[in-house]
Amino acid sequence: MTSPLFEGFRSFRAPGDGIDVAGVTGGAGPPLLLLHGYPQTHAIWHRIGARLAKRYTVVAPDLRGYGDSGKPRGTADHANYSKRTMGADMVAAMKHLGHERFFLAGHDRGGRVAHRLAMDHPAAVTKVAVLDIAPTLAMYEQTTEAFARAYWHWFFLILPPPVPEKAIGADAIYFLRAKFGAGAAFIAPEAMAEYERCFTPETIHGSCEDYRAAAGIDLEHDRADRTAGRKLACPLLALWGANGVVERCFKPLDEWRKVADDVRGRALAGGHYLPEERPDDVAGAFEEFFT
Repeated sequence: MTSPLFEGFRSFRAPGDGIDVAGVTGGAGPPLLLLHGYPQTHAIWHRIGARLAKRYTVVAPDLRGYGDSGKPRGTADHANYSKRTMGADMVAAMKHLGHERFFLAGHDRGGRVAHRLAMDHPAAVTKVAVLDIAPTLAMYEQTTEAFARAYWHWFFLILPPPVPEKAIGADAIYFLRAKFGAGAAFIAPEAMAEYERCFTPETIHGSCEDYRAAAGIDLEHDRADRTAGRKLACPLLALWGANGVVERCFKPLDEWRKVADDVRGRALAGGHYLPEERPDDVAGAFEEFFT
């Protein structure tokens, strides 16, 4: 089955770490795994998928808890939404598709999954790119008033269930569009329709669990790496929006150099939703980096 947002791609379902992973794949060449963020799906890559498919075998899945992938109920410790588990989903799905080793890129939450995946599975990742994030541990440890006001949802979504689930569910589409804010201007109507279709009660719960894990068990994993002196060995590219919160509140390259040995990157003109707002810039940076 083909995807209307990704001409020439086919849809797939693959086994993850106890759940099914849904997504699209297309193109030819070295495999490139693209991971989306909140509150989106693989559709965020639709403006660069066809271009990248000329050079790479592109795989764009939905993360656990999002889109059409599996959405289990969260456990008490939120471990089944840890970035370790979400990364294991992707490694299993890529193996099912025939890709043992691959390039990797993630935006927003997908960047956090990419960080953990590359740390836990170094033999699987050739190079990794992260879009508009600093490491999770750095962002929590350096929280300021400016950051908390801009990323209020980090602290709302981690409230115990079902508080945020019920609040969001009272008018889910209003909340979704409010979350995009000014970024909605850059989202194609077809992509917005996909985000709205997928913003179900199950996705709302799964995405809250994603954030709850990030505020708990993910920090434990990151602190264990720091204590042990473990760093990413593969080259890492960090891109972020010059008009965004990461630019205002953090020094992304400095923070990534604390967790990776080979880091390069820069700010791109734009805000948070770079693959939709600045698709040519993102695709060009990927083509330069994933050589």
